Amino acid sequence: MLRREHFINQLPHTLQSIELPFLGDKIAGKVRDSFIVGDKRVLITSDRLSAFDRILTTLPFKGQILNCMAAYWFDLTRHIVDNHLIAQPHPNVLITQQVKIVPVELVVRGYLTGSAGRDYEAGRAVSGVMLPRGLKKFQRFETPIITPSTKAEHGQHDEPISVEEVLSRGIVEEQYWREICRIALELFEFGSAKSRERGLILVDTKYEFGLLALADGSKKIVLADEIHTPDSSRYWMAESYQDRFDRGEEPQMLDKEHFRRWLISLGYMGEGTPPAIPDEMRIELAWRYAEACELVTGQPLEVNVGPAEDAIGLAVKATLASGTL
Repeated sequence: MLRREHFINQLPHTLQSIELPFLGDKIAGKVRDSFIVGDKRVLITSDRLSAFDRILTTLPFKGQILNCMAAYWFDLTRHIVDNHLIAQPHPNVLITQQVKIVPVELVVRGYLTGSAGRDYEAGRAVSGVMLPRGLKKFQRFETPIITPSTKAEHGQHDEPISVEEVLSRGIVEEQYWREICRIALELFEFGSAKSRERGLILVDTKYEFGLLALADGSKKIVLADEIHTPDSSRYWMAESYQDRFDRGEEPQMLDKEHFRRWLISLGYMGEGTPPAIPDEMRIELAWRYAEACELVTGQPLEVNVGPAEDAIGLAVKATLASGTL
């Protein structure tokens, strides 16, 4: 049984970064470090925590939790769209197909919260979408909306962009973009229904897609990066949502939104020097991530306290040498 002591004891061993010289040059992302091996990509999901496009600290077991949830959802959504996952030789490792990432992230939103809520309160459009007046904070939309953003370089901020602007600027070919938007909405509808079965609300989520080159010269759309994790999604507890909404209270959250709000309360939104993140906050966030994982998958999360670097290297080596991929 998972206990808070596990998180406390793991604080000195969180996976900040990893070097695997036998794989060649590392490509460092916000959370994942990756290595290209032929037509495959080895993704090492670290314990790094980002907010406002800045890496701020690490959380115990965060990488393992993200991979656990992503693998669960990748498997569950294959009937909607293929994904890039091939194997998971270690809790922190995903071996994937090498795909060309579409340079636009799709955020599908079902409720008024987060950056959309902040834009709405300021009277601004949300990625080109003008929402009706009179909405309340945390209110459910009649139908989910897509709010894309451009994918910024590491260390830069993603920029909101409208669905129409993606096409007018030629960022994504129309034949792929229309289908990607359709798939994103279907994934969100499916994820919302499954989450409800687990007593959760999938509030909003980010999807990334890639294009996989096929032997006949055509390209296939595949789901990439991750899906429905607490890093890319907001989850609320369903049972208490309506009562809290009617009383004007915030929902019970199982994501990092309350961490973003804590940063905002200290005057930090990605610019300047970030505040120090206390261990109590790191443990609380990690616990919420773990709770979301167990609720979503219906399985207990099993963790091993201690450094993971050596085990990761051995697992990747063995899998690549096995010839089974």
